[in-house]
Amino acid sequence: MFIKTIEPGEATGELAALYEAETKSMGHIMQATQCWSARPDIIIPVENLLHQIRDGFSLGLLNFRLITFVAAQHVPSSYCSHVYFRALSGMIGRDQTLAVRRDFRNAGLDNQQIEMLTYTEQIMRNASQITDADIQRLRNVGFTDLNIADIALAASFRSFMSRYFDAVGARVEPEFLDSDPVVRAEMAVGVK
Repeated sequence: MFIKTIEPGEATGELAALYEAETKSMGHIMQATQCWSARPDIIIPVENLLHQIRDGFSLGLLNFRLITFVAAQHVPSSYCSHVYFRALSGMIGRDQTLAVRRDFRNAGLDNQQIEMLTYTEQIMRNASQITDADIQRLRNVGFTDLNIADIALAASFRSFMSRYFDAVGARVEPEFLDSDPVVRAEMAVGVK
């Protein structure tokens, strides 16, 4: 990491509780979490917002992770690409996750998911170019305005998170790296 953060042994209060909970659930504290401790006044609100978005996501965890994975590719973010490649592989399989990475339009997803990820791509490339017609296309495949807002929120939040991780030098933990060096290289972008 490029910046000084609060180490687990130095953490107190809410930060210590957050670190303890993550250690219990994951076996360690992710750099994606620890990097926020440079601003201890921000880490708890950021973590709470992440959980509110993800846990209350109107389209379910799978779609949240698909959006996050595609958004991470367009940031681009090695950290989030590796982490969400691992998470999605556990849900839809490694081969389909690789297919999503390479071309989600031809990855065996349903039409609604393809439209959702097309919108995600638009957000990541240039949200100012999105039109009423783009939103109507989402409605035409069955998305509600709540769903559309959730897609936009998940993609935009990933842009914020991933850019911060890279800006402060968070590095992906070894357990998130694929065993295949070709796949690892495909997930890696920017400074390696």
